[in-house]
Amino acid sequence: MKEKEIVHTGCCDPFNPEPFQDKTIVWEKKLFLKDKIKSFFHIPLNFDAVMVKNASMIEKSGAKPDYQLILVDENSLWGADIYISVGKSVENAKMEEVSGTFLTRVYEGPYSKMSAWIKDFNDYCDKKDIKPQKLYFSYTTCPKCAKIYGKNYVVFFGRIK
Repeated sequence: MKEKEIVHTGCCDPFNPEPFQDKTIVWEKKLFLKDKIKSFFHIPLNFDAVMVKNASMIEKSGAKPDYQLILVDENSLWGADIYISVGKSVENAKMEEVSGTFLTRVYEGPYSKMSAWIKDFNDYCDKKDIKPQKLYFSYTTCPKCAKIYGKNYVVFFGRIK
């Protein structure tokens, strides 16, 4: 049986989980544009608007990287910090360099599985005798694109050093 060809949506790139499944990734001053999203009990309220605004700024600055990585720090019930990888500094934006060693693990399915995924990630770290200092989530596609692609991936990045 022939595998179905993935057609790009024009919005989010199709996601390949292989480079992120159970990996250790080291960054030294990886550059991100940093912004905030508003949430209600971790449900984002203005994610689209924040992404559209920042995508426009990144495009105008010619700062789009080869691979766009978006990390979310769910640091409050009422909001989260969002980190968008860039190829260079973006004018009029808050920039942040991220350094460290990260354990990654990929999950696929509805967001309702998030608590089970967090437990699994913590168990994965425990088996390695590692306690992550910080946990970031990478939502790889918007809900519309996830539906079109037939997969909803979330990558966990646990900072370990």
